[in-house]
Amino acid sequence: MLVIGASRGIGLEFVRQYRGDWDRVIATARDDAGLARLEDLGARALRLDVTDPQGAAGLRAQLEGEKLDIAIYVAGVYAKGDATSEPVPEEFDRAMHTNVLGAMRALARIAPLVEAAQGRFAFISSEMGRIGEVASSHGWTYRASKAALNMAVASAQGNYPRATLVAINPGWVRTDLGGAGAPLEVERSVAAMRQTLAGLTRRHRGAFLNYDGRRYKTW
Repeated sequence: MLVIGASRGIGLEFVRQYRGDWDRVIATARDDAGLARLEDLGARALRLDVTDPQGAAGLRAQLEGEKLDIAIYVAGVYAKGDATSEPVPEEFDRAMHTNVLGAMRALARIAPLVEAAQGRFAFISSEMGRIGEVASSHGWTYRASKAALNMAVASAQGNYPRATLVAINPGWVRTDLGGAGAPLEVERSVAAMRQTLAGLTRRHRGAFLNYDGRRYKTW
């Protein structure tokens, strides 16, 4: 299996839990410290910056011959602000390149390896990306990026009929991104998402799911 963006938080916890079950895990990180943490868990650690235009191609080259039963795109960043002021261009670009463009590049390069195993490719999204029932514009650049990610996953599904692609909301998780006040522990979120991934069927193809497997009726 493959975890993209696994140096900390949700990604690292996915690696820890899957390795705890003695699964073979390939995982990516951007820096030496992240790579070391992955190697300490027994994962095959590969360097990847998802904002690098050549990054996905380089990752695919290192995975030549692999068939992936599970791949998970976790890499993501938050951008502050709301609709009362213009987005800061640098923050907008960083969020869109990490949360959307990086995911789309990974999808195009990695989904064929998932399809070869008739596997599952999950993309960590957010309930804040739902267009239905929007409560506010808080974090609106982040919201826009996750809504775009959901569309990318749903629209790509038809190109990979032997794979199951899903977007998953991990919940409000107590990580560097989610903050210390988040109500959900990362261990619980990841354990629930693993159970959800294990239970995926063809009827879930292209879906947006909550971490507990509940399917959102509106996006």
